[in-house]
Amino acid sequence: MTQLTLPGFEATPQLPAHRVFLAIKPDAATAERIARLIEQLRPVVGFKGKALRPERLHITLHHLGDFVQPPAEDLVARARLAAEQLAASPFDVTLDQVVSFHGRRDHRPFVLLGSEGVTQLMAFQQALGEALRHAGVPVPLGHFKPHITLLYDRGGFALKPVEPVTWTVREFVLIHSWLGKTRYDELGRWALGG
Repeated sequence: MTQLTLPGFEATPQLPAHRVFLAIKPDAATAERIARLIEQLRPVVGFKGKALRPERLHITLHHLGDFVQPPAEDLVARARLAAEQLAASPFDVTLDQVVSFHGRRDHRPFVLLGSEGVTQLMAFQQALGEALRHAGVPVPLGHFKPHITLLYDRGGFALKPVEPVTWTVREFVLIHSWLGKTRYDELGRWALGG
């Protein structure tokens, strides 16, 4: 018997160490363009934080959960099934604004988001959500605000227009993120039909 199991010495709950989500990622050239945009914006909005690496840039479509242990294979299998059964064509995404989202004062997400250029993305995200629910994956019905997190920093600023960043989405991915480890494991990748 350990001290944690004695009366009056309740075990401290473990924090989640794993996250699973479906996302789209900009192609390599677009990710590099976004990285350059971050550096151009630094003197304008006062970014000081370290930018996310280009290969980590993504738009989360559906967050499937945070877990103490690696995700259950059943959840991964059902998410893969939903992804395989989704029929969708490639579409364009345009992001043209930056803003700081709410968060801890010293760790706010600074994000790139879109105004008019996310209509097809919104429709795709909704169709994917329906496919996930049909496959038995619990997906909350909530507000979807498509964005790419650029970095985390202190302070904040109001919405600012930027030169539009556009790319054609040709695939989506299922990602296992190791929280706090800056590690992403790809669990699946699906091409959009043409």
